Amino acid sequence: MKKRAVAVALLAAASVALTGCATSTTSTGTAAGSCAPSTGKVDLSFTTWIPGMEDAVAVWNKENPDIQVKVQTGPNGNGGTYQNFFNQLKAGNAPDLGQIEYDALPNFRVQDGLTDLASCAGVLDAKKDFVDWTWGQVNFGEDNAVYAIPQDAGPMAMFYRADLFKANNIAIPTTWAEYTAAAEKIRATGGYITNFSQSDINQFAGLVWQAGGTWFKNDGTNWTVNLTDPTTAKVAAYWQDLIDRDLVSTNPPWTDEWNNAYNTGSDWTWNSAAWGANSIASGAPDTAGKWAVAASPQWAAGDKASGNWGGSSTAVFKGSKHPFEAAKFALWLNTSDEALTMLNKSANLYPAAKSGLELPALKAGVDFYGGQAIYDVFAKASAEVSPDFVWGPTMTQTYNDVSDGFKAAVTKKGTLIDALKTGQTATIAAMTAQSIPVNK
Repeated sequence: MKKRAVAVALLAAASVALTGCATSTTSTGTAAGSCAPSTGKVDLSFTTWIPGMEDAVAVWNKENPDIQVKVQTGPNGNGGTYQNFFNQLKAGNAPDLGQIEYDALPNFRVQDGLTDLASCAGVLDAKKDFVDWTWGQVNFGEDNAVYAIPQDAGPMAMFYRADLFKANNIAIPTTWAEYTAAAEKIRATGGYITNFSQSDINQFAGLVWQAGGTWFKNDGTNWTVNLTDPTTAKVAAYWQDLIDRDLVSTNPPWTDEWNNAYNTGSDWTWNSAAWGANSIASGAPDTAGKWAVAASPQWAAGDKASGNWGGSSTAVFKGSKHPFEAAKFALWLNTSDEALTMLNKSANLYPAAKSGLELPALKAGVDFYGGQAIYDVFAKASAEVSPDFVWGPTMTQTYNDVSDGFKAAVTKKGTLIDALKTGQTATIAAMTAQSIPVNK
């Protein structure tokens, strides 16, 4: 955790340099760090993109008539909601609460857009209620600071067509070398072992995370950006080989083409996060009962490491006049058995709360996956996620820049390493433009 603590110290310094926010009061005129209850009935606004969130909030509203929450829905974060948040923060009309993925939180921290909830009743005590590495995502390693409440996690595992592997007498791969061997056999049948995402760089980041790579460090003064460290280069070379040999499909994710490839059995596996269970079930309905889940392939036989793809938090934005009530709602939303069960059912969210991992809904077999208790696999994976992967403060920009190169790579107009090099240069330029100290 030392790496994270140092990085966050620098992040905080960058925040002050960028925003000039060295005052001791918030935009509402209250002392920084204060979190007192409001007087009278409180109305809160909450922007999210999670299916079924309205139903969970309706339960809260029924039980809390004096703290009413209005849900506003929008596209996923990088699909437009994050930019809307930044625009709203600038204009001074941001919602009280917003859903923010862990990799995007540093962007909002640098922009001084988050309320520190540490002084709100029950927040610091809630640390024990969440999976350790997820709490580190929301406090950035700072003592007595909490910038959001963990909501869900995205530990990764391998979804696979159990029927096709069995029918073709192909062993379920447990290492990445075995995965390549299986890819060759599957291609000989006319199928592909998986789809390589040309646009969602979060998945690639999760694969690098599993391998032990990291993209951001610092020397105590400046950030260092290295999107082509040796581990990342190894992961990139691995997938470049599969692309070059036409062993993976390259459909843009969540398109009709992507869904059809899984629904028709053209694509056989997907290395994805716990929430991916819903994507497969909704995108490939004709394959119900034919899927199963196994641990992610490892780089060396016997290793036990998992990456993380996604996962979100519930943050309270700077400018909210009701941080006490907003924090109270956020804690309920992300620790209540009722809310966690509802959100798992509607969106396959995998809870960050420890209690959520024991919910009956997460222990039961899932019909779409042949009755397998798939969340047992993800529970093991969650415990194997390293806490040391550090996100940079401009991840949305980084993803966009790398994605442009990945799209070129899958059409043989470049390579994954070329894309990562270009992304690194663009990331350093973006950080410099925002006065974030960075080694060049």
